[in-house]
Amino acid sequence: MSTLLVNTGKAIVTNFLSGGAATVPKYVGWGTGAGTTAITDTTLFTETGTRSTGTASQVTTTTTNDTLQVAGTNTAGSALSITNAGLFDASTSGNLFAKGDFGTITLATGDSIAFTFKVQFS
Repeated sequence: MSTLLVNTGKAIVTNFLSGGAATVPKYVGWGTGAGTTAITDTTLFTETGTRSTGTASQVTTTTTNDTLQVAGTNTAGSALSITNAGLFDASTSGNLFAKGDFGTITLATGDSIAFTFKVQFS
């Protein structure tokens, strides 16, 4: 499994730090395609369904408030085989912030996955 703060995510961070009008990356998307996450990725592998709005917070991993945590739940509108997920700065389109790939999770209609992304700055 690979989970990364991708290049477009780094641009979101530097936009915040420079006083830009960045949006908190709290929108959780998922995909059904195959692949290995790369730092240059800008999309999910075959994104499907509607992104959920996650809850963003600061948490402590090593040093006080060194980690952005976003928790959100996506629900399948049909049978799906989920292989990757990511955080975006918009509910549709937008910029990919962080992305992870994993072994296939098979869902029936109405099944959900609760995702928790933690991006630690160290």
